[in-house]
Amino acid sequence: MRRNHSNSGNYRNPCLTMHQPWASLLVYGIKRVEGRSWPAPITGRLWIHAASKVPEESTIKAMEYFYKEIYALNGITDIQFPQHYPVSRLLGCVEVVGCLTRDELACWEMVPEGVRVEAQTDYCWLCERPQKLLIPFEMRGYQGVYNLEKKIYEAAVRGLSPVNSPLPVKFPLPDPQNPFSLKPGSISALTPNLKQLKWIIISIVWHSWAQQQHS
Repeated sequence: MRRNHSNSGNYRNPCLTMHQPWASLLVYGIKRVEGRSWPAPITGRLWIHAASKVPEESTIKAMEYFYKEIYALNGITDIQFPQHYPVSRLLGCVEVVGCLTRDELACWEMVPEGVRVEAQTDYCWLCERPQKLLIPFEMRGYQGVYNLEKKIYEAAVRGLSPVNSPLPVKFPLPDPQNPFSLKPGSISALTPNLKQLKWIIISIVWHSWAQQQHS
């Protein structure tokens, strides 16, 4: 069943500005969870815009290594990372299908282990069906979720191309008849033992990367 694309609030064509390399990683389907300190205000298509700050090479390498380790948990070793991380550009879009708290996502056994390890912040926006723009549009970004200008949206929607992500995820809805049912409180709370295990996994990933940098 195709999920409803309706958005809550007054958002017509909602867009989110993100720093690189996270923006491109999300649009390329490598990053499947967008973490925020606040719950997702929309369900449906979310356009992704890259902020103006040029990412440091060390940050790019660290995040690419982080995702290599995450996908390795599910046996995926061949990941095609973006060749470029453009800034001040509209990159593409994803479908926000729900939002969970960090603890809920970290213990959700119905999704791949790598996705659960992506739970890094208070609220996790769950993203599916990434699409990228064949030619990213230069535009100004804003804080929070905002509406794309009509002329930008009309041009962008014609230039979208599906993405072949390394491990596409279909987040199951608690209520298949309700496209808005995947929200904080809809998944069982995390037990202390599972929470401790999650942070051990994250610690191992970063410790492994740090050792590689000094070898």
